[in-house]
Amino acid sequence: MARLDSPQDIVEAALAAATTEGTVVIVTDRSEANLRWANSSLTTNGEMSSRSVTVIATNGSGGGASAGVVGRTVTDADAVRELVAEAETAARAADPAPDAAPLVTPDQAGTGSDFALEPETTSVGAFARVATDLGEAFAAGGAGRQHFGFAEQVVDSVYLGTSTGLRLRHVQPTGRLEMNAKNADWSASSYLAFTLRDPAEADVAAADADLARRLGWAERRLDLPAGRYETILPPTALADLLVEAYWESGARAADEGRSAYSGKLGERLSRLPLELFSDPTRPGLECAPFVVAPASTADTSVFDNGLPLPRQDMLAKGELVSLTGTRAYASSHETPIRLESDNLVLEAPGATGGLDDLVASTQRGLLLSTVWYVRVVDPQTLLLTGLTRDGVYLVEDGEVVGAVNNFRWNESPLDVLDRITEVGATERCYPREWGDFFTRAAMPPVRVSDFNMSSVSAAQ
Repeated sequence: MARLDSPQDIVEAALAAATTEGTVVIVTDRSEANLRWANSSLTTNGEMSSRSVTVIATNGSGGGASAGVVGRTVTDADAVRELVAEAETAARAADPAPDAAPLVTPDQAGTGSDFALEPETTSVGAFARVATDLGEAFAAGGAGRQHFGFAEQVVDSVYLGTSTGLRLRHVQPTGRLEMNAKNADWSASSYLAFTLRDPAEADVAAADADLARRLGWAERRLDLPAGRYETILPPTALADLLVEAYWESGARAADEGRSAYSGKLGERLSRLPLELFSDPTRPGLECAPFVVAPASTADTSVFDNGLPLPRQDMLAKGELVSLTGTRAYASSHETPIRLESDNLVLEAPGATGGLDDLVASTQRGLLLSTVWYVRVVDPQTLLLTGLTRDGVYLVEDGEVVGAVNNFRWNESPLDVLDRITEVGATERCYPREWGDFFTRAAMPPVRVSDFNMSSVSAAQ
């Protein structure tokens, strides 16, 4: 039983064992490290590593091809051959795939890092500076402020090989820092989170100062009824709305009349000239510059593995210019398709200023911290519902005058886009609701008219 230690060896062994028309092999080596704290004390840290192998076997050619997909952890040559055989059996038994297309060839593919290089790793040592800075924050907070939180870094080294000759590699660092502070009697809570490629980027002292400021705002408590309010959404809250809007922007569902985007291609969704796009080269948000699809969905395809991912616009000057789909769907419908990518950016060209500037120019409105428990209520309108969390503040005459109760809200991100009246500068942010699935976002703080706080929430 020959052990296969490197991801490259697994890729080559799987391709050598293949007997069907086309084969795709994806090997992902994951290295993880994390740090936790509670009650102003570091509690646990850990390191983990794992490897996943996915074999995609295709059977047949052209639009009649089928695919079989099998994935798990394997470490030796016999297990690799078994994995390939299972995928090929599944491909032969499967019906023709609606997303079938010829596998990508090297002249069609995107570019990656050097395939021959070893996987990259992380360790708890990456949090040395964060731990030191947290200790100083704990001491500064004293008995009046309790700290809780989580820091994580994940490094995925992805190797993609195909029977057409592709050999692509991409290393994806993904990090986050979540910080929560509570006052002495836990009657108020504030929260901030950041997406980081490297934990050394974290500015713990600045975040702690902002958390303390927000707890100060909460020293005065006000109760407000449900209703529609002018509302300032910070980048993280806007990201949670627009990531869902991005995920739901499939071409097939729109063409079949099953989504909020049906009939809207080419229409203006925002009165402001907003740009919503993905760009794998965006500084600080870098992601795979080629398709990595271990499974097919309605809008992604295993047959598209390796296709290049350039900047792709969803909104241009406020107009909906593309929907997501596969290469096969684009070909059969003779329409431009936006391939799904792993970051999302909203910006208004020329916009400046931050959250504090929006607060300063507000006569009366609400300032949110985050939204959570976001769920789709109606796919036809993309109506979402969720709750506010960790601080809703009343702004009057350009100043925060106190914290108010939490709300349940009901809004469609498409309606929100059209009711944005003021936009700040775009910055990297962490989508709190979707952080386990989608972390690379950059959004501006925005002012939204008539945000629907549909009911008062008892959540504290």
